[in-house]
Parts: sequence; structure tokens; C-alpha cells
Amino acid sequence: MSTTILLTGGAGYIGSHTLIALHEAGYQPVILDNFSNSHPAVLERLERITGQPVRVERGDVLETPWVEAVLRRHQPVGVVHFAGDKAVGESVANPLKYFHNNIGGAVSLLRAMAAVHADGTAPAAPTLVFSSSATVYGDPASVPITEDFPRSHTNPYGHSKLVIEDMLTALRTASPVWRVGVLRYFNPVGAHPSGLIGEDPADIPNNLMPYVTQVAVGQRPYLNVYGNDYPTPDGTGVRDYIHVQDLAAGHVAALQALLGGSESFTVNLGTGHGHSVLEVVKAFEAASGRPVPYAFAPRRAGDVAQCYADAALAKRLLGWEARHTLHEMCADAWRWQSGNPNGYRG
Repeated sequence: MSTTILLTGGAGYIGSHTLIALHEAGYQPVILDNFSNSHPAVLERLERITGQPVRVERGDVLETPWVEAVLRRHQPVGVVHFAGDKAVGESVANPLKYFHNNIGGAVSLLRAMAAVHADGTAPAAPTLVFSSSATVYGDPASVPITEDFPRSHTNPYGHSKLVIEDMLTALRTASPVWRVGVLRYFNPVGAHPSGLIGEDPADIPNNLMPYVTQVAVGQRPYLNVYGNDYPTPDGTGVRDYIHVQDLAAGHVAALQALLGGSESFTVNLGTGHGHSVLEVVKAFEAASGRPVPYAFAPRRAGDVAQCYADAALAKRLLGWEARHTLHEMCADAWRWQSGNPNGYRG
């Protein structure tokens, strides 16, 4: 049986860490990426870590005939779908970009998978792990969040993820042969312990941890803390931060479950514990030995006060749980940033 797995967006932050986890689990990953949100230099780093050449298909998931050709060429037993845009603030400012790239990209991929399944090129059961997001819970009425919470959205990024989830539900209803795992993950942070790969935003970071690391390394003068009047213990937003290696392991566990015959599922991937922005700043200062100056700024459109997971279902269905602490997340993020102050462009 083939062990090839296709990773759309596999050169990105989460995708690159998942490639390593798949390699360690005995799979043969293939990256599909247009490198709009990643850097080709990651490929050489991945080869150093895994000791194996990295197979790459460079192109856009929106190009359905090309994606079909990739699927026919490699005949993967499963696909992990990461490709898409992910910045909440940018999605509010440019919603059409998010609807086109995220929803359109998912439609293109699913059409290509359906086509190769229909003509017998693909395995008997089309198998997909979709990297969704906790943003589909909108502004939750309470925490921790379980998978049966009502879904909503507070920004176009979250809306795009919600629409894709609904598309997958409709697809499974129309064609029950599909095996689909939907992973609603929270806030990935940290880096591979080698310090060779990590998060490398192409522009001003939209997420907390890469901004904190850039302040600590001296690239930015201070951190903007968006909102200090939320109904939280210190007034700043509370999130469930999960180490990217735990998140990668969760994607592998989901894939293994589906390939092992599991029914389709939707699970949260998180630690089950929330940390405020100021808690993260303090933890990062302790891990790095560097000060992280900050200034309060108005709330951002689309942000919510608290968002953290109940991850019990993932443990029960997949045997997965987060293992890394906030200190380890900060220490690994600092190792990456301090060793690569300009990211992959250094």
C-alpha cells in the first residue's frame, strides 16, 4: 500500500512541521505549494532535518486540472489541506481575497480529488484531513469550547473556514465513501527544536507570537496589545496556544485514524487552557531573557475576548493530546527567531 501523502500548503508554518511528523511516522509526504505565504529556503532545512529529499509540486491549488495531474502522478492515499490565507485583520480589509483563495482553493482540490476517484486513479476512499480553525466558533458564549458549540464567524477568514466545513459535510452526504477529518485548532506557536524551521511571516506579523519574537530580537520597537478592556483577568485577550509540533502530531493522528478505517470526524486540537496576551509576554521574557516592551492599542475588528478548547474528544478518538508547555513554546520560538533573525530570508 502506498504511503504517499499530499500536503497542500506544505511549505508553510504548520505544513512544514507536519511534513517532519509524517516522515517520522513512516509516510512519504509531497508538498503542493505556490510559495505565496512561504519561502523556498524551507525545503533545504526540511531535508537537513529529515535526511531525505523533499518532493515538491510548485503551483496553485486553484488550478484544478494541474491539481488533478499532481494527484494522478503521485497517487497519494490521503491529502492534508493547509493551503489558504490566514490573517484575521487582512480578511476584514480584503474579504474577496479570502473567499477566492480559501473557499475557491478547497473547491478546486475537492473537484480534483473527486475526478481521480471517479476514474479509478485514486484509492477506493478519498481521504482528506482539513486544517480548519477555532474561528468557526465565532465569539463563544462560554469556554472551554466543545465541538458541538454553535458555529458562527466574526471575520471573513473564519467565515471561509466555516463554509469549507459545510462543503465537506455536503460532500460526505452526497458521497459517503469520502473519509474526512476536520481539525479545529487554536493558536499554533513555537518551532521545531532544531531551530531550523519556524514561523516566518512575509510582512508585519498578524499573530501574537511572531510579533513578540521580532520585538525581542530587536526588529520591532514594541508590541501592540490590541485591547486591554476585555472581560478577562488582566483585560487582554485569552487564547489557547498550542505548540506547532503538537498540532503537527494531531494532523498525523487524524490521518492515521482515517486510513485505519475511522468514520469521518470533527475534533478540537488545543491544550484546553487559555493564556492572556500579557501572560504570553511574561512567559516569553522568562524563556528568552529579553524584555518585550508593549503598548496598548484599540481592539481589532473580528477579535474575541476568550477562546480555548475542550480537547477531550481528540484524545478519545485519536489518542492525541497536547504535550508542550507555554514555556517550551516560547523557548522553541526564541531559538528559531534568535538563530534566524530575518527568517528564511537571512
